[in-house]
Amino acid sequence: MRSSKIKIFFVSLICFIVGFAVGVVGNIFVSLPDSYKIPSKVSSSSSVVSGTPDAGVISNSDLSIHFLELGNKYTGDCIYIKVGDTDILIDGGSKTSSVSTITSYVDEFMTDDVMDYIIITHAHEDHYAGYATNATTESLFDHYRNDGTNGKSIGTIITFAQTRKSDTANMHSNYLRELGEATTSGAKHFTALECSEETINYQGFQAQSMYDLGTDSDGNTIWLQILYTKFYTSQGKLETTTENNFSVCFQIIQGTKKYLFTGDLEKDGEESLVDDERNSGKLSSVELYKAGHHGSKTSSSAKLMAVIQPKIVVVCCVAGSSEYTTKNENQFPTQEFIDNVSIYTSRIYVTTLCIDYSSNQFESFNGNITICSTGSNDTIVMCSNNDTVLKDTDWFKANRTLPENAVA
Repeated sequence: MRSSKIKIFFVSLICFIVGFAVGVVGNIFVSLPDSYKIPSKVSSSSSVVSGTPDAGVISNSDLSIHFLELGNKYTGDCIYIKVGDTDILIDGGSKTSSVSTITSYVDEFMTDDVMDYIIITHAHEDHYAGYATNATTESLFDHYRNDGTNGKSIGTIITFAQTRKSDTANMHSNYLRELGEATTSGAKHFTALECSEETINYQGFQAQSMYDLGTDSDGNTIWLQILYTKFYTSQGKLETTTENNFSVCFQIIQGTKKYLFTGDLEKDGEESLVDDERNSGKLSSVELYKAGHHGSKTSSSAKLMAVIQPKIVVVCCVAGSSEYTTKNENQFPTQEFIDNVSIYTSRIYVTTLCIDYSSNQFESFNGNITICSTGSNDTIVMCSNNDTVLKDTDWFKANRTLPENAVA
């Protein structure tokens, strides 16, 4: 009897040890991070999954949004959006020399020779330089328009409705020449005001506030929606506001997901965006927000953030650059931007980092940033350099702080 009890004891002990070991090993595998791997299929919780760039994931996505580095030390915007065979190019900064950097990247993803939509938010060099080259240098318009030899074409061009021509007269003159050549070659051209009013007819084509971009794998139509601000009209007086407030504002809508782009819109423009009755019911929580004005202290206001409560924020800038100011607190992305945005999300990504502006030293921060979405699946963030969120970077720890109510 005693011998049997001893045997039972040792068998139980062995089972306990084996069970414990299996549990520990199981927990180890369960807790392993999967951020280094792009899952082939993800859940429908609309959270964010991060990972390194994967051409297969991009090509298999219903929607991909690409925030480009521009090949120099200067802050600027250029964003490429792909929905199936529909291609959209937004802005083209930072300098005219960025044209080759932009076209080399974008052309890798285009599946035909049609740039369906070009959106130019406002007349600042860091946003439209690529469309304003001199007559002997290829512009972004030149690269994609039908010149009779390259077989390419541009569908619709949507531009700012007002400008002070605040850059050099020469740059604006170049822009008008290049735009004129594009429309002569067959591209349709509407301003943001014409789109929002839907009253302009161009050679049989009607301006629209909603453009059908295609259908995702869940059967949702993906829309390009042009939003309205008073700065599209004479209500936004030229002499009393910054050029930034003339920015074209729009969002991409995919089922319950929204992706918001406001150019360099500043606080007054953001108030108009939120308050104007023409936008009633259009603005709500967004999956992605392209940080206004490169993460400046004059944009991404508390009022706008309270409405859109972004899950992901991308800042197109050269962090810590003295290009516009030597004051650390005013360099992009600013502390005010951090205070307003980080209470809604910790998923803030930045394209480029300044090492030494005077010595022309810069490097990738997150690098080229790509946001991918397939139906109701999770949104995937892929970065060419690393996927470290802003708050966890050495630059942030040395230059900025999180507010007490920041999202962990």
